[in-house]
Amino acid sequence: MGWEERFLLFLQESVRNPLLDKVMQFVTALGDAGFLAILVCIVLLCIKKYRRTGAAAALSLSLDFLVVNLILKNLVARIRPYDILEELILITKRPSDLSFPSGHAGACFAVASVMFLCLPRRFGIGALVTAGLISFSRLYVGAHYPTDVLGGMLIGCITGWAACRLLQGGKQVQKNTEESDV
Repeated sequence: MGWEERFLLFLQESVRNPLLDKVMQFVTALGDAGFLAILVCIVLLCIKKYRRTGAAAALSLSLDFLVVNLILKNLVARIRPYDILEELILITKRPSDLSFPSGHAGACFAVASVMFLCLPRRFGIGALVTAGLISFSRLYVGAHYPTDVLGGMLIGCITGWAACRLLQGGKQVQKNTEESDV
């Protein structure tokens, strides 16, 4: 058994508890079908001041979906950990796709990285913390291996950076500033 399997079983045996199970099931559901990431894109697109950031977030999310869900999941074809480890109990709805990379982590970090690069620090840091929590929840509920989540996070950050660069016309990404953002 490798380190990833041991880590998932450690979470199950030493960290899971009834209250945290409910919290993590809710948190992981926020990432189902890109729900929170899509919602954030829509909200940003609706606010004139943040419309360009919303466009970058939507582009990043689209690129991430293409790379993660249409290309890499099918190319790598990694089986989910709960299908390999008999002892691992999945505590969320059973995903219908393959394991690597994590679509939840990819989508969340695709949008969060754009927010971090383009919005005031308080929004960007909050977005990254939320994306990190959703990503961790995928491990907690038993849906992914740690490297699935890390892969999704990395791809999401890359697509976020690329989307910001593309919409800036190749110029260096600049944050919007506010007086309260010091």
